[in-house]
Amino acid sequence: MRAFIYANGAFCPSENYSRITEDDLVIAADGGSSHCQVMDIIPDVLIGDLDSISKSLLKEWEAAGVQIIRHPVEKDQTDLELALLHAQMTGAREIVVFGAVGGRLDMTFGNLLLLAHPELTGEITYICDKEEVRLLHSGESLSLHGGPGDTVSLISLLPGSSIITSEGLEYPLVAEDLEFGLTRGISNRMTTNRASIHLVSGLLVVIHTRNNLLEEV
Repeated sequence: MRAFIYANGAFCPSENYSRITEDDLVIAADGGSSHCQVMDIIPDVLIGDLDSISKSLLKEWEAAGVQIIRHPVEKDQTDLELALLHAQMTGAREIVVFGAVGGRLDMTFGNLLLLAHPELTGEITYICDKEEVRLLHSGESLSLHGGPGDTVSLISLLPGSSIITSEGLEYPLVAEDLEFGLTRGISNRMTTNRASIHLVSGLLVVIHTRNNLLEEV
């Protein structure tokens, strides 16, 4: 099953929003409700402390049968973390998140680090317009579909170094180290319509910025 989550960060319109089907699970993470409202989407689930959704919209969704999962304001998780965990609990193996970046810097940074959450094991992609963010763990590989000139940035998240092999990039890597805290992996470029990245060891954020919008998720 695939889940789409709307978080409360910057909303970047994209053709990807139209890819949601009736078989997908749609979750509004509290303030992400405003993005659903803009897109005229009624989610399956609304989750969070509900301090950022209007009372009128909340009543409308309650009447529409939206599952409401309310948490106390004084909680240890952000609304997005709760939404991600709920999506996985319901069986989603692929999760696409809109609104995870932008706005408050602390929330953006925390949202990015959620990709490394120890309890989240499925494939998670953050999308904002032409940018996609994914995380690779040791031994994992990722195929990127785009076009020549697309920007690909590789950022090590694990103190020490991440060992990476890549193909289809202007500056390919062959079992090479990317050191944590350094910027060597920023702003590489795709040379063909496809590129591949294999993480031998470490923890790696992959940010793919497209010249053109994605045709399908």
